[in-house]
Amino acid sequence: MSEPAPAAVDRQIQLQKIYLKDASFEVPRAPQVFTRQWQPQIDVQIATAVQTLGPEQFQIVLTVTVTAKLDADVAFLAEVQQGGIFQLHGFSENSERQKVLGTECVRTLFPFAREAVAELIQRGGFPQVLLQPVNFDALYDEHVARASQPAATSH
Repeated sequence: MSEPAPAAVDRQIQLQKIYLKDASFEVPRAPQVFTRQWQPQIDVQIATAVQTLGPEQFQIVLTVTVTAKLDADVAFLAEVQQGGIFQLHGFSENSERQKVLGTECVRTLFPFAREAVAELIQRGGFPQVLLQPVNFDALYDEHVARASQPAATSH
């Protein structure tokens, strides 16, 4: 009988808390906006922030901003900051941990942010907006690539 292979470092991501940190909804042109034909241009912006709370404990805040415009007029602006507290065990200090925080943890928060955004917009009197799935791995890789490029110098 052979011995089991040595276990890789025991890696764990523990979700400790998910919460709505902030939410806002604005309809700057109400009530006139409700009398116009509804064919908006929808813009979705996503940002994340990481805060260290302890040696292996982190707060992640996923901010989702949805702006709907009718021509040049803003029909509505919805913004949600979805927070989560995560405990990470067994990940190396720098790049490995940062990738988990920027992908896996954010991916965990996204469905909650999607639901909050959809509810805000619907309660605001507008047709439901369903946010499409996001490839957080690709966004993280793009962020790392941009951060590693040398800054452009002006002459």
